[in-house]
Amino acid sequence: MASRTPSRPVGTVTRGTTNPNRLRRMDRWIAATHGAELRRAADPVAVDLGYGAAPWTAVELLVRLRTAAPHVRVVGVEIDPARVAAAKPYEREGLSFRHGGFEVPLPGRPALIRAANVLRQYDEEQVTAVWERLCARLAPGGLLVEGTCDEIGRRHVWVALGPEGPRTVTFATRLGSLDRPSDLAERLPKALIHRNVPGEPVHAFLRDFDRAWAAAAPYASYGARQRWIRTVRELAADWPVADRPSRWRQGEVTVRWEALAPRQA
Repeated sequence: MASRTPSRPVGTVTRGTTNPNRLRRMDRWIAATHGAELRRAADPVAVDLGYGAAPWTAVELLVRLRTAAPHVRVVGVEIDPARVAAAKPYEREGLSFRHGGFEVPLPGRPALIRAANVLRQYDEEQVTAVWERLCARLAPGGLLVEGTCDEIGRRHVWVALGPEGPRTVTFATRLGSLDRPSDLAERLPKALIHRNVPGEPVHAFLRDFDRAWAAAAPYASYGARQRWIRTVRELAADWPVADRPSRWRQGEVTVRWEALAPRQA
C-alpha cells in the first residue's frame, strides 16, 4: 500500500538566512564523494531542503554537481510558500522549486538530500526522527547530508547518512581563518553540538584534534595547509579517519560516525 503524502508540509519555517557561496565546502565534498553514485543513478535528483529566503544555494548546487554528474537535476524544497514563489523566476533546465518540508514531496526517491542549517532550531531529541524520515525517502545508494556552517561558509560540520543511518562526520574550514580545530565546535550539527562536554566522544575528539594541531606547530612555517595535513595524519593514529590526504588538502577531515556518536543517557 502506497504511503500517504501529508496534507501539510512537515516541519517549521527557518530563519532563512542565506548567502551566495555559503555551502561551497559541502557542495564540493558531495560532488567528490557522491558524484559517481549520481552519475550511475537512473534518475539523478538532488534536493536542496530548506534553501531559505533566496534560492542561491540551490542554483549553486546544480552548477557544482553537474561538474561530476552532468545529468543531475536539483529540486529546491521550502516550507514557506512565499519563498517558493520568490524562487520560481530562477527555474531553468534541471532546476525547480517546490513547497514542502521533511516529507520531501517528490514523486520518486532522490539520490541526494542536502539539509544545511535546517535543524539548528530543533531540539536534539527531534533529530533522529527527522534523519529517519529523510533517509526513508532516499533512493537505494542515496545520501543525506545534514549540517551547519557559518554565515559565509568558512567553517562547516556535517553528517553524511545513507538509508541505513549515519555514516560519517566531516569537519571543513578555510584554513587561514582557523586558530585551532576546536573553533569548529560552534558549527557542530544539532545531534552533536550539545555533546561537546567531558565524557562525550566528540569532546574527546576535538581535544585530541587541538593537541595534534599544537604538536604540528613547526609545520606552520610551510603554511596552514601543511600543518593541517600533519595534524590529521597524527589524529588518524587514534581516530577512524575515513578520507585521504587529497581531501585533507581541502581543509577537511572525515571521521566515522560511530566514533563520535553521542553516548546514551
